Amino acid sequence: MAVSLKTARGRTALRRSEPMSEINVTPFVDVMLVLLVIFMITAPLLTVGVQVDLPETKASTIKGNDEPLAVSVDKDGKVYIQDSETAVDAVAAKLRAISSNNSDIRIFVRGDAGVNYGRVMEIMGVINAAGFRKVALIARQPGSRKPDARRKD
Repeated sequence: MAVSLKTARGRTALRRSEPMSEINVTPFVDVMLVLLVIFMITAPLLTVGVQVDLPETKASTIKGNDEPLAVSVDKDGKVYIQDSETAVDAVAAKLRAISSNNSDIRIFVRGDAGVNYGRVMEIMGVINAAGFRKVALIARQPGSRKPDARRKD
């Protein structure tokens, strides 16, 4: 679309005034691909931070929509709720506080393969006595890598 304008000297000047109606998608796609790569790299690193050598099992995985709480018992028998170390007698109170007294929340107990089985069962008993009924043990699938295998020290 061209517009004809008369100037002060009587000459006509052509002025082109078409608005740009195309959106440049290339920068958007570039940013999205970079974000995709970043999330693909960081997602495996966002697991629970306590290093626990899980025992192997052939049981199927548990499906669920809500985010479970993780209670871990490391090889020394220390108890962790998510990433913070906790005394055994304070586990029930902290779980109630975290879950806002919601006894339907899922709790995953992660016990190191080298820890005494009685210690893991003691923690499960404390959780169960606190009124939480959805308690499950976590194990590695056969053939999966150990947590130490992906870390290079």
